[in-house]
Amino acid sequence: MLTLQKIPRSIFALLFILLASCSVQEGNVDSGNRLGILHYGNGSEPQGLDPHVVTGVPENHLVRALFEGLAVKNPYTLEPEPGVAERWEFSDDKRIVNFFINPRARWSNGDPVQASDYVWSWRRALHPEMGNPYSYMLFPVKNAEAFAKGQISDFGKVGVKALDERTLEVTLNEPTPYFIQLMDHYSTFAVHPPTIMKFGASTDRYTKWTREENIVGNGPFVLTEWKLNRRIVVEKSSTYWDRNKVSLNGVVFYPTENSVTEERMFRVGQLHYTASVPLDKIPIYREMENTPYVQAPYLGTYYYLLNINKKPLDDIRVRKALSLSIDRDKLASTVLQGTAVPAYSITPPNTLGYDPPKLFGYDPEKAKQLMTEAGFPNGKNWPGIEIIYNTSESHRKIAVAIQQMWASTLNIQVTLSNQEWKVYLDSVDQMDFDIARRGWIGDYVDPNNFLDLFISSGGNNSTGYADGIYDDLVLRKATKASSRELRYQIFHRAETMLMQAMPIIPIYTYTSKHLINPSVKGLPSNLMDSLNLKYVWLDNLKKEER
Repeated sequence: MLTLQKIPRSIFALLFILLASCSVQEGNVDSGNRLGILHYGNGSEPQGLDPHVVTGVPENHLVRALFEGLAVKNPYTLEPEPGVAERWEFSDDKRIVNFFINPRARWSNGDPVQASDYVWSWRRALHPEMGNPYSYMLFPVKNAEAFAKGQISDFGKVGVKALDERTLEVTLNEPTPYFIQLMDHYSTFAVHPPTIMKFGASTDRYTKWTREENIVGNGPFVLTEWKLNRRIVVEKSSTYWDRNKVSLNGVVFYPTENSVTEERMFRVGQLHYTASVPLDKIPIYREMENTPYVQAPYLGTYYYLLNINKKPLDDIRVRKALSLSIDRDKLASTVLQGTAVPAYSITPPNTLGYDPPKLFGYDPEKAKQLMTEAGFPNGKNWPGIEIIYNTSESHRKIAVAIQQMWASTLNIQVTLSNQEWKVYLDSVDQMDFDIARRGWIGDYVDPNNFLDLFISSGGNNSTGYADGIYDDLVLRKATKASSRELRYQIFHRAETMLMQAMPIIPIYTYTSKHLINPSVKGLPSNLMDSLNLKYVWLDNLKKEER
């Protein structure tokens, strides 16, 4: 692997300014290849950088550049490998795991990363006042759920202890096959306690601690610049324990909600990588020789959230009618240019060998019957509803197509509302919507990661759906299953319940779609579209051609 020389912080900003000023002569890609700076299209402007607050894919890329978990994902195999923990050991019954902190692990201010940082951080992540939408990711830990729900207030009863500065002991409720995978999810990351407390209480949200001049992380990069709606710049960390394996000197992340603009930036040499590709450009790129277009299977589901607390969506007949009226095959082959697979459940097919139930298909006649029974024959008396979606041309095209299908089949009118990313996230969190576009990408390869979205207390539920039997199946019975086969049977029963209640409308299973410059190396396609910047390097193709 090519290792590039570290650029001192004192000249990093100056180089960036100078290169930007002479971009007519040399584009970002050419200059980035020379200097080891990756120019990365990152989708939306991030919601924030606090690992215990954020939820989106754009945030995930940034947080995992600035912070590191006890374990990290290998981008080629998706298997967990050492991060902050140099190793881990399970007890014979798989209910206790000891993580041994790497003695070289440092915060970006030079402080050593200690086991007590994780105890403090997990208390913060689970605290009811934190409002962490991902708190349930730690529910496999003994008494974590009870603490998060306010049923106990003594965090000392939660199964996480610092045995010494370098040993973290975690006690689980039951053996949890995917637990080590969770350690690469940002909701389980440690944050630097003194930095948090310097700017408020431990559970305060969106304080100044994440600003470029304040933030302290423990990842391979440090934040050097954040210009809202323009760029976020990170530089290779001088304190990261594995810095000798980090080839990139820096990464510039661009908020690229407009995929048309993003594609144009790629075409003129301003981006190495795009977050997406305009749907109408995909056929063109497919026909190109040595195409930069890369499409691959992706562990994710695109669906619509239904606010079942609002009329008329509180009527199960209406929810089912809306789902039955969507011709997913037509949508996938036309609007989506054959880049997606129709979905009829929340869990993608063959997720680690698990196949979800399929309880319905495209059935317009049944949909009409259900709407008639609900009091809306041929659209009569329909009160109207709204679909919200975050800024994206593909989201708009999908919403327009579904709007037309519902109008054609059910004779009902639906309005569409485009919202900027942060506004959209707030609308979903506050359940201030009728129907909301949603996508869920697997945080780890297990069906549990999709089914625990809809537990009653789940921070990402946002539908109003709550069923104690469903909760018990997912949170307790599945974890106690004596075999994978039995565990999957329990999941199948739970998912059947979910799709019979229809608080969501599954639409399609994702594929990842990017434009990637050939100079980018160490960025393989994988089922989770997982980015591990420690593996990425840039080949100076222009230099080789001379």
